[in-house]
Amino acid sequence: MYFLSDQHRSALDMTKRISSSFGRPNKVVGLLSGICLIVGTMIGSGIFISPKAVLEGTGAVGPCLCVWAACGVLATMGALCYAELGTMIMKSGGEYPYLMEGFGPLLGYLYSWTTIIMLKPSSFAIIALSCAEYASTSFYPECTPPQVVTKCLAAACILIITIINCLSVKLAYRVQNFFTVAKLLIIVIIVVSGIVLLAQGNTQNLKDSFAGATTSFGAIGLAFYNGLWAYDGWNQLNFITEELKSPYRNLPLAIIIGIPLVTVCYIFVNIAYFSVMTPTELLQSPAVAVTFGDRVLYPLSWIVPLFVVFSTFGAANGSCFTAGRLTYVAGREGHMVRIMSYISVKRYTPSPALMFNGILSIIYIMPADINTLINYFSFAQWVFYGLTCLALIVMRFTRKELQRPVKVPIVIPVLVVIVSCYLVLAPIIEKPEWEYLYCTMFIVGGLLLYVPFIYYKFNWTRRIMSK
Repeated sequence: MYFLSDQHRSALDMTKRISSSFGRPNKVVGLLSGICLIVGTMIGSGIFISPKAVLEGTGAVGPCLCVWAACGVLATMGALCYAELGTMIMKSGGEYPYLMEGFGPLLGYLYSWTTIIMLKPSSFAIIALSCAEYASTSFYPECTPPQVVTKCLAAACILIITIINCLSVKLAYRVQNFFTVAKLLIIVIIVVSGIVLLAQGNTQNLKDSFAGATTSFGAIGLAFYNGLWAYDGWNQLNFITEELKSPYRNLPLAIIIGIPLVTVCYIFVNIAYFSVMTPTELLQSPAVAVTFGDRVLYPLSWIVPLFVVFSTFGAANGSCFTAGRLTYVAGREGHMVRIMSYISVKRYTPSPALMFNGILSIIYIMPADINTLINYFSFAQWVFYGLTCLALIVMRFTRKELQRPVKVPIVIPVLVVIVSCYLVLAPIIEKPEWEYLYCTMFIVGGLLLYVPFIYYKFNWTRRIMSK
């Protein structure tokens, strides 16, 4: 028998901590936190500010509500496909490891290139700007807040969230849990108010709800785009699979609970809006939830902007939490510089990856308006969603040896792939614009880095990519 001194015991403990944390984060996210991550990331500013975009694409109340419901069904089907993939390939990083396993490193790299450099940080920036706009509105009641104030507040929001995520995984998901409860509270207030108004007979806007509906192929596709933007985040739990407790149980369970909950909330919130506003008034409102609050909750209407700030802050926190994991996994696989795969020994967080995402997000708040750019990159996101579900179909035949604790009927990924093709092609066919080409060029442009840095691995590129 050997006895260890305190110094040796301390060194052994440190070695165990390093071995457990280097390359693999700790499993600290439970079922409740998983549900809160899905719900908290999906419910951002969209449902409170701009449901009118879906109404513009459909032309009537009935089709508008149908699109919101269909978006929820599509998100649920996509998430069920991801549940099979997540329990079959136990790696963090969202679509990245699934595309790697299904189609090889090239497609996985192009996904990580597009998402890490553009989609994740710019989405983080837009959510932070929405948070800053509502936070600054109360200080400028007579006019629109200056852009410099909004952008400084957005940068501060990004900085605070990045620091929280670098300090502690537990602190990050506790912040997520708190703000998820806050945003569900305001949704309950809006829904209950709408039910009371409907019970009082305010149903005139729901009568003949399909009159004047749009039948344009491309317009309905754009309506789905805007609805699915509000649902975006249904795949967030797959970015942190390695940090999820009991993933075989908690991953599908969190999806089955979280996404239908958001779908029900969105449908009832839209019904509540139509109990107060006509379709024309809703289209003219710059912020639908604020208009609803001014008409129904006065003199407590100030709680709506406050809870929109809570909602957007929580969504930004969820976006940052998952974006860091994708960057970390890409660094671990050699598709980013090696330092991105480092994990803090003391805090068990992928700090370099989180800081990189935060820096890019601050850069993206500097331009005057990046919302248009993100709208065009939404089609790129659905390209990767479709390819990921296609990878699931392909691996049913090419990787039969993999265990599948969760196995969805093959018709579900087939439907998601078909809908993804529609969502990608419909807006381009209806209204072809140069921005779609620019987006495609950006994605393919990743090959300029892939060939020398990843494929051939020249000596000079190894020195750049290595630690």
